[in-house]
Amino acid sequence: MDKGLRPSRLVNQDADALNTLAHLPPKQVSTDHHQKVENISLNLIKQANPEALRRFLYRRLMQQGIESFVLDTLCPLNDAVGEAWMRGDLNIHEEHLYSESVQWLLRDVIAHLSSSQGSPCILLTTPPEEQHGLGILMVAALFSLHGAHCISLGTQTPVQTVAEAAQVHQADIVVLSFSSTYPVRRIAPLLIELRQQLPQDSQLWAGGSGVARVSVAEDVAHITPTMSSGLAQLQAWLEHYGHESSVVPSVVPNVAPLHR
Repeated sequence: MDKGLRPSRLVNQDADALNTLAHLPPKQVSTDHHQKVENISLNLIKQANPEALRRFLYRRLMQQGIESFVLDTLCPLNDAVGEAWMRGDLNIHEEHLYSESVQWLLRDVIAHLSSSQGSPCILLTTPPEEQHGLGILMVAALFSLHGAHCISLGTQTPVQTVAEAAQVHQADIVVLSFSSTYPVRRIAPLLIELRQQLPQDSQLWAGGSGVARVSVAEDVAHITPTMSSGLAQLQAWLEHYGHESSVVPSVVPNVAPLHR
């Protein structure tokens, strides 16, 4: 924690992983501005005011642009909300209020950015018993910004259903997200099972904090535990297949999540 790592990232790590993290360079301390964003968001959650929370986050989106908003605001804010819940400062229904507010915002962003003409075609979901779906929407927003056509299946999709959807949509990439609470021992076998059922031309990517200690062969799946590593993997795909990253303007004036 003295290195700047959040407790939510540490609690499920074993001794070897903690020793590795302890030797990482110190993380830059959050600025007062980022702390202010976290404090305002947590206060709005406690006030049970989802409309005000969506308006506040929408303004942050418009000020920062999508990529910076997802990486620099939502990622640390998700950690802050998770930690507040672990401390008992937030109830489950308050954590759900935050999650739903962010998901509404991200779905509208994706709807305005993602086009069926985009490339690559990316299918996103979580495996059975993985209920955390906010991560796949954050990834879909980032990938859509870079020209991808993103299709979300929601959460907890059976392996056979994922494979069938990949076939129907002719997905270039299938992304599975695993949170830190998902049993690590089950991830590699699940990826191998899905790889065997996917079309040969579809790549399989596994993301989320749950895959940080997972190792599988590259011909099975590409492991991308962070949003940044996922973006790097997308850029590698675009370069390999001769596509340029056509980043659309990151400020999207037509996004209107507040009028639901």
